[in-house]
Amino acid sequence: MIEWQYVDSSNVEAIRYCRDSCELYVRFLRSGDYVYYDVEEHVAVGLLEAPSVGKYLAQHIKGRYRYARCY
Repeated sequence: MIEWQYVDSSNVEAIRYCRDSCELYVRFLRSGDYVYYDVEEHVAVGLLEAPSVGKYLAQHIKGRYRYARCY
């Protein structure tokens, strides 16, 4: 698993992606860490490279992938 990659966003602090399990971890500034399951690598890369992380997350990830809060 790669280390957390910090992003410039008003809602997201950092992102990491596990290629082996296709799990995308998102650390939100206010609500903690979440894992999104079965996320294709190109989607995770798109999130990291997006000009607006929050907008990309809303358009391409939320509502499309199963997720859970990490405790």
